[in-house]
Amino acid sequence: MDSPELSFTLAYLVFALCFVFTPNEFRSAGLTVQNLFSSWLGSEDMGFIQYHVRRTTITVLVHSALPLGYYLGMCIAAPEKNMEYFSQVSDSWRMFLFGALGLHLISWTLVIYWSHGHWHNHPISKALQAHVRPPHSGWGSVASSVNTEFRRIDKFATGVHGARVIVTDSWVLKVTTYHVYMALQSECHVTVTASRQHQLSPDSASPTQILTLRVESINPSVRAFTIRLMSTEYAEFREKLHAPVRNAANVVIYQTISELFLDTFRAQVELNQTYTLPSGQELEPCIGCMQVPANTKLVKLCDSEDYDTEPDCQRCFCRPMWCLSCLGRWFASRQDQQRPETWLSSKVPCPTCRAKFCILDVCVVR
Repeated sequence: MDSPELSFTLAYLVFALCFVFTPNEFRSAGLTVQNLFSSWLGSEDMGFIQYHVRRTTITVLVHSALPLGYYLGMCIAAPEKNMEYFSQVSDSWRMFLFGALGLHLISWTLVIYWSHGHWHNHPISKALQAHVRPPHSGWGSVASSVNTEFRRIDKFATGVHGARVIVTDSWVLKVTTYHVYMALQSECHVTVTASRQHQLSPDSASPTQILTLRVESINPSVRAFTIRLMSTEYAEFREKLHAPVRNAANVVIYQTISELFLDTFRAQVELNQTYTLPSGQELEPCIGCMQVPANTKLVKLCDSEDYDTEPDCQRCFCRPMWCLSCLGRWFASRQDQQRPETWLSSKVPCPTCRAKFCILDVCVVR
C-alpha cells in the first residue's frame, strides 16, 4: 500500500472511531444503531434488559463491519485499482481484506455463542446471573426486576448514549456502547475518586465540574465500574442513592455556579488589603450564619474611574458583621445568573446599609 493510500486508510479508521465513540453529528442526522434498527430492538421502556442485549449485539456486528465496508467503498470509489478482483490487489490490501473479514467473522461467532440458551452467554445475562439469589430463581427473574424499576418515572437518569447512568430504587446501572454494568444498592458502596473542572460547557457559559465515582459491590462476582456525573446532578443522584458514599479524594463538590464562584471570591479577597480591627473592638458572630465570627469589613479601595456604566462604589460605615463565606454568597445572589462572566467586575449593595461595593472593597479582618 503506497503512502497516499495508507494515509487515506488511517484517516478512514479515525473517522470510524469517531463514529463509534463520539457520533454527535450522526445522531443529529438520525444515523445511530438505535434508530436504524429500532424495529428490531423494540422499546427500552418495555424491556430494558432485552433491549440492551439486542442493542449491544447489533452494535458489535455493525462496528466490526466498518473496515469491510471501507474496503467495499474503495472498490466503488477507486475502480482503477481493480480491488474487486482479489488476484489483482496488492499484498497490503489483501491483508487488510483478510483482517476485515476475520474481524467480522469473529463478531458473528461471538454473537452466535451469546445467543445460545436464550442469550444465556451474553455479558449482560452473566452480569444478571451474579445477582441470582432468593427471591429470584434465575437471571430472567432479575431482569424482570430491573425492567420493572426502569419503567418507574422516579428513577435518576443522566448522560448520553454510550455513557448513561441510571439509578432506580434497587439498582445502580451504567449503560455503555457494548455493556450494561449493574450493582445492587444494598450490596454496593460509592466512592468519589476525582473531579475535573471544565471552563467551557456546551449548555452553559459557566464552568462545569465533572465528578468521577467508583461503584464497588461486596458481591465478588460483580465487577466494579466507574461513573461520571456533573456536580449539579450530584444532589439528585444522592437523593435516589441509598448506598453509602465516601469522598476518598476529599473533593469539594460544587453543586451550583454560586458555589463555584465562592472559591474565586475568597481567592480574590485574600489578595486585597486587610483591615485592622481597632483596639477594644471585638468581633461578633456573623449575622448571616451565626456560626463563625464576622471577619470582613467593606472599605472603599477601588478606583471608581474604572467603572463607567455603574454608579461609583460608596463608603460603608458598618462594623464587621459578616463572614467571608456569607458575604460571598450575598454577592453571588445579587448577580445576573445568565452572565457569570460579569460577576467579578460588578457592584452590589452592602447587605446591611446598602452602600455600593465591589470585590476590591472587601477586606479580611486581621
